[in-house]
Amino acid sequence: MSLTLVPRTRVISITSGKGGVGKTSVVTNMALQFAAQGKRVLILDGDLGMANVDIMFNVRAQRHILDVVKGQCSLQDILLTPSPNVTIIPGGSGVFDLQNLSVYEKQALLNEVSTLGHDYDVMLIDTAPGIDDNVLYLNSAAQEICVVVTPEPASIADSYALIKVLNQRCRETRFSIVCNQVKDEADGQKLFQRLDQVAGQFLYVSLDYKGSIPSDPILRQCTRAQQLVSRANPDAVSSQAFRRVSSNLLGNSQPNEIKGGLQFFWEQLVGVA
Repeated sequence: MSLTLVPRTRVISITSGKGGVGKTSVVTNMALQFAAQGKRVLILDGDLGMANVDIMFNVRAQRHILDVVKGQCSLQDILLTPSPNVTIIPGGSGVFDLQNLSVYEKQALLNEVSTLGHDYDVMLIDTAPGIDDNVLYLNSAAQEICVVVTPEPASIADSYALIKVLNQRCRETRFSIVCNQVKDEADGQKLFQRLDQVAGQFLYVSLDYKGSIPSDPILRQCTRAQQLVSRANPDAVSSQAFRRVSSNLLGNSQPNEIKGGLQFFWEQLVGVA
């Protein structure tokens, strides 16, 4: 009798050292690009204080993950499907600490997550910016950590600070880098090299460049109109860049197999692994 191996969900956190770097735009547009490649995508809106992934897709969540934790509804009740092959777990706007859930609440959440089965190829986690505990837990539980950085000096400094904290407190050594709001690909590579040089000088980490998203007027126009450029204008320069970055994220590196897939992520997150 032959055994059929069930493919694991690839769990990727999208994070940043500071706000305003376009992280949620990266998450939502890459989700559309993954879906266009035939991947089934699950997005966890992990910015538990300022959740807005649903708004980027021009939908509004009525219930959120805290409702599931409190036993007010099931996980299936809160899932949104704003686009083919894309599903959202809304984060809500009430700040709470996943690590401070009771044992009962943690187990209830894990029981609900188990209903997701193996329905997804990729899970993207949109974290809050910064280095608070929720951000660190979400990143350290993921298989891959992707840091979004812009040419702003504050973004570079805060990205380094985030990488440093994740390295020193969570023992993370591998990071993917996406450069956003740059002039062009060459500008993005220069930005990556600056961050890589500083990190290599002071930390024992490996940074992997996944590509750049140019500062595209069409992208800004779509964002103001609450549209996703990958859907509204697939031929835009930024849409093509999102396509390349999504292919690089899935194609050029192996996930951290030690961390496993979707169920492992949730077990790590609530501290029962």
